[in-house]
Amino acid sequence: MTQRFQFSVGATDGKARTGVIDTPRGQIRTPAFMPVGTAATVKAMLPENVRDTGADILLGNTYHLMLRPGAERIHRLGGLHRFMNWQRPILTDSGGFQVMSLADLRKLTEQGVTFRSHVDGSKHTLTPERSMEIQRLLGSDIVMCFDECPALPADRARIAESMRLSMRWAQRSRDAFGDRPGHALFGIQQGGLERDLREQSAEALTAIGFDGYAVGGLAVGEGQQAMFACLDHAPGMLPADKPRYLMGVGKPDDIVGAVARGIDMFDCVLPSRSGRTAQALTRRGAVNLRNARHAEDPRPLDEACTCPACRNYCRGYLHHVVRSGEIIAAMLLTWHNLHYYQDLMQGLRTAIAESRLQDFIRGFHALRAEGDIDQV
Repeated sequence: MTQRFQFSVGATDGKARTGVIDTPRGQIRTPAFMPVGTAATVKAMLPENVRDTGADILLGNTYHLMLRPGAERIHRLGGLHRFMNWQRPILTDSGGFQVMSLADLRKLTEQGVTFRSHVDGSKHTLTPERSMEIQRLLGSDIVMCFDECPALPADRARIAESMRLSMRWAQRSRDAFGDRPGHALFGIQQGGLERDLREQSAEALTAIGFDGYAVGGLAVGEGQQAMFACLDHAPGMLPADKPRYLMGVGKPDDIVGAVARGIDMFDCVLPSRSGRTAQALTRRGAVNLRNARHAEDPRPLDEACTCPACRNYCRGYLHHVVRSGEIIAAMLLTWHNLHYYQDLMQGLRTAIAESRLQDFIRGFHALRAEGDIDQV
């Protein structure tokens, strides 16, 4: 097994590519979807079951873990992998987005962000240096540099100011990260929907030098059309020999469109959150198991799916446990949704390798357009 972090592109089809990220904890097949384990757990799932869905890597959240139970405690208990019983790669975000979206009474300066915890009101300061320290204590394999992400819409001056601050923080993150063989640091491109600001950000990050690059600041309210317009050019600004990660995306059709535009890595809470709210994500689109139409349906959720929810239970049962508030409902639907996402990623990887991505995409959209199977 490699002791270094390295990325190799296997095949391309248009802008899309398939490849492998080698890490000391195992390989990550790209395009890759990372289930979100916010607080050292993928909700309603055991780690071995997450792996059974086909996941090669999980995402952990620096902001939540620093507040509870604390990075120092996790370090004393053997690091995040041992703590949560997941021995494969883990990516941790920097905490910047959650500070902006969740924390109370935050104050932003050149140095960093001071804020009060949404958990207990305690006061904290997060800087590039502290973010690197927390992620080192957690022991994550892929570390994200600390950045600021303004909510869209925002005016150009605000976006430009924020991007330049993030680039200064990127250099400080790089300096604080130091030399950690086997661990990777990713830079985060910012610049909103402004093409020239994205270009400036990419140039600054490339000059600093990172092991991978993220496209940040999207999926924050701008809509799919605007996001795709940005992705038509933003990934190509980043080094082609490094992984490209679209943060916080997304819905299945977002992922398919972004893969076609050159993105290699994704994360989103959607499949697990939907599983806890009675939404099953299928090849035919979303299915709401609360609806009475499923009450006496003896068929599986998706006849082509091999997850336990589809293999062992009928729609009538899933409807029953959802309406009864049974814990197994969240377990089965989350497992199904994560399985569906990994199945989608495998389908994309195979299509790229066989140079038939456009056929795959046409089939993907055609089946979704048909909608759910007819009621019994």
